[in-house]
Amino acid sequence: MTSIGGVEMVDWNLAVATATRLVRPGPEVSRDEARAVVAELRRHAKSSEEHVRAFTRMAVSGGPGSDTPVLVVDRAGWIRANVAGFRQILKPLLDKVQDRRGGLPGGAVLGAVGGKVTGVELGMLLSFLASRVLGQYETFAPATRDLPGSPGGGRLLLVAPNIVHVERELDVAPHDFRLWVSLHEETHRTQFTAVPWLRDHIESEIQAFLGETDVDPATLLERVREAVQSLSGGGRPGDDGHDEDGRGAPSIIELVQTPAQREILARLTAVMSLLEGHADYVMDGVGPEVVPTVAEIREKFQKRRASGAGRLDQALRKLLGLDAKLRQYRDGERFVRAVVNQVGMDGFNRVWTSPNTLPTKAEISKPGEWVARVHRKAES
Repeated sequence: MTSIGGVEMVDWNLAVATATRLVRPGPEVSRDEARAVVAELRRHAKSSEEHVRAFTRMAVSGGPGSDTPVLVVDRAGWIRANVAGFRQILKPLLDKVQDRRGGLPGGAVLGAVGGKVTGVELGMLLSFLASRVLGQYETFAPATRDLPGSPGGGRLLLVAPNIVHVERELDVAPHDFRLWVSLHEETHRTQFTAVPWLRDHIESEIQAFLGETDVDPATLLERVREAVQSLSGGGRPGDDGHDEDGRGAPSIIELVQTPAQREILARLTAVMSLLEGHADYVMDGVGPEVVPTVAEIREKFQKRRASGAGRLDQALRKLLGLDAKLRQYRDGERFVRAVVNQVGMDGFNRVWTSPNTLPTKAEISKPGEWVARVHRKAES
């Protein structure tokens, strides 16, 4: 793989090939059953639009990105979509690294070798994730012939084999579970289509985070070394493996960040907690009217989400920082529920006014502070 000015820093084709080769096979289904699952998921995605928009009272704008497609994909399709997304969002950082390497002796050779190594590593990561993700609102990836998207970016992915696998594992009603998952993912689509500035805001925060990345290999290696030492017990607050917030030891991803990146990540964490918690709140709020077994599904799914598949799964989640994702669902849902209880749905929807009305990381844990800041300021 080459680009103008030299070899790309990630062999994206190798990443796709590696992930596709290593990903676990999906559940056994007949051809007719597979077609029925795909058709039902498409119907649920369509019907979820009306349910979610009525419950949230969020009006979808008619601008670019408002008509995002729903794609029912297999695990390989999810991998291709996410590699395209990584390629798009990481381009500025990789260009920066490539420029730095280009001036070094043998930089082109190092780039070619490093690109293949990174491609394999990314493929291994995606192979792990591809069997776990039920659905995803894909925000940044460009449209392709195989994976269409809206003009303004965005497409909704529902991963059919994973949904079938989990509904069988939990022993829940397939029709209800598929609709329940669709409600969660449709909420994400509504968030981005009803709030035109949200996509650009998140992208700017991600690019600011990547822009602070130190591309000097020696510095990065030193940070990784410090991170490993910290995870092994040196220098952590307390002796019980938990920090001051009781969250447990941080992941390597958290520990290799610069101070500026930690500030940006705090803002991104708050936004993602809001989005994920809002989706959980909506799926359960809509659920009782359209999903008869929603209480059973939620109870079983929460137990599965919290426990993981075993010790190896939990270790990998910790290493990759995926346990932070679980906290986002929990903390964000508590924030949304508390705010709606205090000021109603319309009062909560002030959160979508501008980046300034988004909750901070501290406010996610203390919803009353967000209400005081946003509502009292608006009323004064």
